[in-house]
Amino acid sequence: MFSSIKSSVIAIILLLVVSLSAGIMGFVLIEYEQLYADVVQDNLTGLSQNAAEDLLPVLTASTDTAKQKKDIQALLAPLDAYSNVVQANVYAIDTRLLHRYTGPAGHQNIMQLSANDNQSLDLRSMPEGISVKNGMMISITKIGETPFSLGYLQVIFDLQGPLTASKLSLLTQTLTTVSVATLGVMTIALLLLNRLLQPLSRLSSFTRQIESAKNYSLRFSLQGKNEVAQLGHNINSMLDTINQELEKNKSHTKTLEAQQVTMTKLANYDGLTGLPNRQFIMDTLRYKLADAKRNGEDQALMFFDLDGFKSINDSLGHEAGDHVLVEVANRVTQLMRDGDLVSRLGGDEFLIVPNGQPSIAELKEISMRLLHTIDQPIILKGVELRIGLSIGIASAIDAHYDLTDLVSNADVAMYRSKSNGRGTYTLFSSDLIEDYKRKLLITNSIVRAIEEDEFKLYYQAKINREGLLFGFEALIRWVHPTLGHISPGEFIPIAEQSGKIPTITKWVIAQVCQEMQAIQSLTERDLRISLNLSAHDLHSDELYDYVNEQMSEHHVNPYFVEFEVTESAYLESFSTSNDCLKKLGELGCSIALDDFGTGYSSLSYLTQIKIDTLKIDQQFVKEIDYSSRSRLVTSTIIDLAKSLNLTICAEGIESRIQQSYLTELGCDYYQGYLYSKPLPLHELFEKDFDFKQEFNHEILITEPLDTVYNF
Repeated sequence: MFSSIKSSVIAIILLLVVSLSAGIMGFVLIEYEQLYADVVQDNLTGLSQNAAEDLLPVLTASTDTAKQKKDIQALLAPLDAYSNVVQANVYAIDTRLLHRYTGPAGHQNIMQLSANDNQSLDLRSMPEGISVKNGMMISITKIGETPFSLGYLQVIFDLQGPLTASKLSLLTQTLTTVSVATLGVMTIALLLLNRLLQPLSRLSSFTRQIESAKNYSLRFSLQGKNEVAQLGHNINSMLDTINQELEKNKSHTKTLEAQQVTMTKLANYDGLTGLPNRQFIMDTLRYKLADAKRNGEDQALMFFDLDGFKSINDSLGHEAGDHVLVEVANRVTQLMRDGDLVSRLGGDEFLIVPNGQPSIAELKEISMRLLHTIDQPIILKGVELRIGLSIGIASAIDAHYDLTDLVSNADVAMYRSKSNGRGTYTLFSSDLIEDYKRKLLITNSIVRAIEEDEFKLYYQAKINREGLLFGFEALIRWVHPTLGHISPGEFIPIAEQSGKIPTITKWVIAQVCQEMQAIQSLTERDLRISLNLSAHDLHSDELYDYVNEQMSEHHVNPYFVEFEVTESAYLESFSTSNDCLKKLGELGCSIALDDFGTGYSSLSYLTQIKIDTLKIDQQFVKEIDYSSRSRLVTSTIIDLAKSLNLTICAEGIESRIQQSYLTELGCDYYQGYLYSKPLPLHELFEKDFDFKQEFNHEILITEPLDTVYNF
């Protein structure tokens, strides 16, 4: 409402002074009115008593009504001297009006006179003395002493009119004095206020100067210890702080400007390899695709990741993995032409955006050069590390110039390279999308397949040296409602890549435990059921507890359960795998090492691991009847196993000749289509698993076991 403290204070003081003056005047008028009424009452009382005393002789002596009225009139005539007398009435003792006198004020108060009509007057009920009614002061006095009173004298005196005139006169006389006094007080107050507020005005002007000039080196000067001086001191301190912060900010600004350049680079480039990152390459690709579409040109994209990088990262640590990534980035960058763009998407995934429109032949040549360059060993602290590439190539035309589809097509082609054996390249084609969709459908159907009981267990028999049934290997089968039969060789790798293999393993364990009692009823001998574990299962902290829980729930003797694990899965993380299988062995389960000799095996591991059975892979068994090298390798494996007190199981046996060779070599258990293909549970009861006659029948072996062939 007010623009300044000064105007607000002036308004408040003015309001207070006026209010105080008005209050005093009001109080004076009230007191004056009371004093005036008291004076009038005293005068009226004296006047009434004197007039009553004068009327007593008239009412006593005279009996002539006319003369009496004349005498009364003469006695009341002196009331003309009183300007405020309205009326004087003389009544007989019976309240009969004897005479009515109208005074000077009565002629101006005709309406009030009508109220005193004797027809409506009851003197007996009216109190004797002074009363006030309708601005009139009324006096009623008896003429003569009670009980010898002869009548009544009523005198009506105008109270309000003279009082109003008197108060108005009083106000007129005092208003000038009060106004002068008020003006004087206000003048003194303004002088004092101006003196008191002058420092505050200076401070306000000082702050406006700072705001206008933006000069924080200015300082406010004021002596004293009052609040304004203290406020000025605080403002000076604040200005000191602001000035210091401004200096710091100038320094920080220079630093930030330098860092902005660095941050811009970090926002668009990979911090480890220095290559453009995902955001930069995607923005660049988006512009290139727009230009290519506008000009009717094509744009190629190469997507690759590193084969074997995870094992290096897991076994040697992230420092080694970072070294590999930097080395790969340097090699690829040096190999590319001017204008080619190399980017790291994240992890071990990279993109290459070739400049121009290279032909298919040129893209293949670039891919071969990449594969050859990366195939060279990487030296880290004197150790040779080897990795490979899987490359996928896609074109903008095939993706209809859509960025997401282009990257997705290159990704699909890259995964086809991995499935084809890695270390190769693949050009995108439409049929890869169908394969990708099939893979995606399989991935998304695994959990539902378990819920809908689409998985089934088939059992393949294992026979001992006497030709008797020793046990079964549990093999999973899947009949998809739309895809039909899906081979384990197809969906198991997909489940491993998608991280869903532990779910399948748990289902197999639970199913074997549920069907164990029915399987044991096939013969009077104890049968051992084998089931497979993947590398993912060996890393699971929940596997042991789940196996123990299921065996306890279904009352399964751990002796009847054998877990098979491939050599490559075992050695992928040797320490973790060994701990897991050791716990299962301590539970009472048997452990078999599958596919021995097919991977990068090291015989030293056999002295450190806890296994019970060594399984000979079917690739050796398949060639054993015509390849001396296969017989030699198989014989060596069996001799090695025997020396380590391990039992031997051969799989993939399809002929009695293979069986005879293996029997002579010392094999303990046999598995293959010669005895039985994998069968569902209900068909096991219809199958005869007695092969004693076949094992007792001699098969002529035309080649001695120690024959050496030249290759």
